Amino acid sequence: MAEKIVKVGLVGAGTIGKGVVDLYLRNGSAINNKVDFAVMMAKVADRDRDRLQGLDLEKEKLCTDASEILEDPDIDIVIELIGGIEPARSLIARAIENGKYVVTANKDLMARHGQELIRLARRNKVNIFYEASVGGGIPLIRPLKHSLVADRVSRVLGIVNGTTNYIFTRMDQDGLSLEDALSEAQRLGFAESDPTNDVEGLDAAYKLVIMANLAFGKKADFDQVHIEGIKGVTYEDISYAREIGYSVKLLAIGEDLPEGLALRVHPALVPLEHPLSSVLNELNAVFIESEAAKELMFYGPGAGAMPTAAAILSDVVEAARCIRFNVANGVVESELQETGFVPIGALEARFYLRYLVEDRAGVFASLANAFADEEVSLDMVIQKRRVGDLAEVVLVTHEAREDAFRRALEKVTDISAIKANPSIIRLLN
Repeated sequence: MAEKIVKVGLVGAGTIGKGVVDLYLRNGSAINNKVDFAVMMAKVADRDRDRLQGLDLEKEKLCTDASEILEDPDIDIVIELIGGIEPARSLIARAIENGKYVVTANKDLMARHGQELIRLARRNKVNIFYEASVGGGIPLIRPLKHSLVADRVSRVLGIVNGTTNYIFTRMDQDGLSLEDALSEAQRLGFAESDPTNDVEGLDAAYKLVIMANLAFGKKADFDQVHIEGIKGVTYEDISYAREIGYSVKLLAIGEDLPEGLALRVHPALVPLEHPLSSVLNELNAVFIESEAAKELMFYGPGAGAMPTAAAILSDVVEAARCIRFNVANGVVESELQETGFVPIGALEARFYLRYLVEDRAGVFASLANAFADEEVSLDMVIQKRRVGDLAEVVLVTHEAREDAFRRALEKVTDISAIKANPSIIRLLN
């Protein structure tokens, strides 16, 4: 390596990879001026030659074999943008073992195996950076690592999936069905052709694990996250929510409780006066509650080639600074504490329910009694319209333990006047 040059290799030249190359070519000189040394995009690898041909780089900087980057002693930093668990996990481990710093946007990998890779990096006196793994271009990982390190964060909650937020926005503002809103999101590039991870909440859960690790300093476990997707939410639910002063959002929520971490992803009714309620379309936002700073919100584009590329290149610069100024490891997270986990059944919430029932005397009383038997009291009952010969009934409970609420639901299903499974959405508390 020349005295003032840090060389970078990129693996994966898809949409984000191309965005990284394009942004580097556009802003590389400005970056170098800001850091007072040269950061060079030395090589890009992708098995798909067509992707490589779409890059505005010299032919000698392009290759189809990632080993040319991983085994090149002159390359100091490897950017991994192939996604998924394997072969990304093995590729990153190999780069680290070869003494290279790593930058990744791989949320799945960092949620599942991030801690083992961080430990491997520490042993090899390098570091792994992953700002772009949560929130796209929103500065979030670095503030959690640095700015809030002396504070005690008690809760993180966020809209961290742009696809589902776009869907709910279109349903709310334009009266679209979930299916039509999803089709529109796919047509506009806000949703993948296979949107399973988005609509089932898995994408948000991966990001929640990463945020919880950093926010609480405790080892979050993906398998301990309670996950619910958005498929059960209808336009009617969103309309009723708006009427009683709420919007509907898919939230990732992590809480550091005395009994352990409570981690969950599910649709929620968010009060219209809450800052998260005004986050629309494909935008993301993370709201943090802490002892000293009180309340903070990070807001912006949560995906997209250019916002994500900006976060990736900021990590590249951070890694380059560590290399250039001989800062061994840079700032590496400490080992996370072991922790217990609080099951969803032990948490308390208010619940929104929408039923179709026979429109006859005694039905409301039967519903109320079933909930009262489990000490779940009703705060609100709305009956405004009919669906055929059935009445549509909306209930909102007072705060109750989830397990008690679920037991009450089982009793409600035995009431013969109930003609369909309810829509159920928790209220943000």
